[in-house]
Formats: sequence, C-alpha cells, structure tokens
Amino acid sequence: MNIYQELKARGFCYQQTDEEAIEKLLTTEQVKFYVGFDPTGNSLHVGHLLPVMAMRLMQKAGHIPIVLVGGATAQIGDPSGRISARPMMTLETIEENVRCLRNQLKRFIDDGDGKAHFVNNADWLCKIGYIEMLREVGSIFSVNRMLAQESVKSRLENGLSFLEFNYSILQGYDFYILNRDFGCKLEMGGQDQWGNMVAGTELVRRKSGNEVQCMTIPLLMNSNGQKFGKTSGGTNVWLDVNRTSVFDYYQFWRNSDDAQVEKLMLYFSPLPIDEIKRICDPAGNINRAKEILAYEATCLAHGEAAAREAFVTAGTRFGFADPEKKVATTSSILTVDTANVQAELPTAEIDGAVFDDPAGVTVAKLLVLAGLCKSNSDGRRLIQGGAVSIDDEKVADPVAAVTRDSFKAGSLTLRAGKKNFRRVILK
Repeated sequence: MNIYQELKARGFCYQQTDEEAIEKLLTTEQVKFYVGFDPTGNSLHVGHLLPVMAMRLMQKAGHIPIVLVGGATAQIGDPSGRISARPMMTLETIEENVRCLRNQLKRFIDDGDGKAHFVNNADWLCKIGYIEMLREVGSIFSVNRMLAQESVKSRLENGLSFLEFNYSILQGYDFYILNRDFGCKLEMGGQDQWGNMVAGTELVRRKSGNEVQCMTIPLLMNSNGQKFGKTSGGTNVWLDVNRTSVFDYYQFWRNSDDAQVEKLMLYFSPLPIDEIKRICDPAGNINRAKEILAYEATCLAHGEAAAREAFVTAGTRFGFADPEKKVATTSSILTVDTANVQAELPTAEIDGAVFDDPAGVTVAKLLVLAGLCKSNSDGRRLIQGGAVSIDDEKVADPVAAVTRDSFKAGSLTLRAGKKNFRRVILK
C-alpha cells in the first residue's frame, strides 16, 4: 500500500480538504509538510504523540517534515478545545519551552542531511508590524467564517478574547510562510485544528494562487471517553524522564486496556500492520501484545537500551508474558534474554580498589557508587525507610557494609525501591 493508504489503515486520517488530491500528491511527489506544536510547557506528553507518529511514517516514506514549534503563537494561546483562556507565559518561559520541545521532537524525527526542517514561527510573526499584517491578510479572513469555526463557537458563551480570536489568522499565516519559503504543500494536525488549518489553505490560495491541502488526525480517547495520555490517577504521562520515569512510561503502555491494544500498536509502533493484527488477536496472548506495545513505544521515546531495562525490570517484578518467545514478531524485544535476566539487568561497574579495606564499603556509599542515589545521607534514608535490599535480602542497618566477599558470585543485585536497581560488578 502507498503511504496515504497506510495512514488510513493505521487510523490517522480524520478529515481532508481533498482526499484524492492528497493521495495523488503523496504518491507522485516528495512532499514537504508541516505539523505545529505550541510550547505551552517544557515537555510533550503522550497525548501529543499522534501527529508525531504520523510525521514519522511520512518521513519514512520519503517526505520531508517541517516541525514548527510556535514561539509566537504560544504568546497568544490556542482557544481550540478549551473552555477558558490559557495563562499568559513570560517570553523567557516560552523560549525555554521551545528549546525543550525541539530536543524531544528530535528523538522521533530524523533531522540529518535535509531530511527535516525545525522552525519557530517567532522568526516571522514577531517581526511583522500590526498594520502591515492587517493590510497583508486582514481582507482575506472573513469574520463570519471565523465565528463559524468550532474552536470559536464553543467559546463564545463563556467568553473569547480578541487576543485568542486572532490565533486562527496567525496559524493560517504560518502555512503561507512555509509554502512561500519552503514549498510546503500539506499541513497535518489534530481534528480540533480543522478550522485553523482550512483558513491556512484559503490564505495560501488567495495570496499566492498555490493549491495546498490539510489533513486532520482523530483525537484519541481512552476506554473511559477521556483524552488519551493520562494515568488512572488523572496525571499526564510525560516524555521528560524527570516527570515520568522510563519505568512508569513503560508501565503506562503495559497497562493498556485489552480492547485498545491493537489501535494503540497501529498508532505507536513501527511494526507492520498485518503483524500487529496477528499479535493482537483476542484469541492470542494479549499480555504479550501489551509487552510489545510498551517496549516499542518506550524505544521510540527513550531509546532501545532504556526500553530493554524497563521491560526486564517489569518482567522481573511481575513476570514475563511470553518467556518462551512463542509469539512471532519483528520487534527487537525478541533479543532480550529473559531466560538469563541477570545479563539484561542495568549494570554498574565499580572499581574493586574501593573494597581493599577489609571493613568494606557502607551500603549507603554503594548506592551512590551504583548511581541509585546522590549522597550517603540519601542512601541512609532509603535504608531507614526499608527500601534497600541486596540479592533480595532487605538491609535494615543504616551503617551496614559490603565487603569483597559479597561478590563471590561475581556480582550482586542492589535495589533502592521497587523500580530502581543495579547489577553491581567489580572491575
């Protein structure tokens, strides 16, 4: 199937300006297309990932993504999907958020050798004067049409500021600039952006005579009818490991509802469609399907090494769904040695010279050397809290020590809490 058919088969297509024209465009040209992200925070969360995954598929098919981080539009605030205005952020906060989001997006989008463009709309929107903007595009935008947009209509009852009302104009102007300067012919975004996106296609046509297209991606909901991307406790699942650990990120996917596993794997894994449908067959091993989903999603967000560690950590604690690897898959999860978990555990190598003293090294210091805490005092607090164990034996004494004899088996497993542990070996 061609790339447009694959996007449809995976569920990415919701609305298009001209389905036939878009399919022809994507199958006859190398297309530059764009997706915009406003830096309203310093991290993306899982709920932002659907258009990112569509971009990855498009790039894999040879098209060139333009990743726009809206340093200017974030100063205005998008009213789409909101019942009240966003809080105003300082310019310094927006600038830092732009930097963070660009770094996160580069984990998913290959920007080498002209394969992608990363842009900030502050580079043009913050340089144009108010009167100049009014004269250039003001006569093209119909107030009646803008009022009919769902993002505007839904806010009129509760109040919509003139500031937010301008957002559609700015987003449309982005498309015009990207078409003019980069030859961008397609915009992709969430279904709540439809009105803003269509406004952009109209502006490009009226200003330059060029025909451009837009395509929206459906909003993803969980089984409870809420926006996808939150834990059962209602908190966002972030890409920033300081806000959501890699283990918790993995477990979010691992705990997906059975009925949604196939849909999520079609969206959030690169595995072939026919393989996904086979793996997710309700008559098969649904828990193995969840492991593969969690592993692949974590690979994309945090890298294969982190995904392997999270998979082994979860499997060591809760058990592996397919220890004999009976479920055929092209996922690299098959290369993880679940029969010899010790070999797959996150490992810390420590200089054996620190054990030259017969008294050994305190467990608190060993926690620091293994990277499980930052200071000896942190280590003692973990021990006093009952969170530390060595080879599954809890350490109760805050001044307990480990000697070279503790490594008779060649290594030991040091735990600090349920999720953090290291296989410690001497070098």
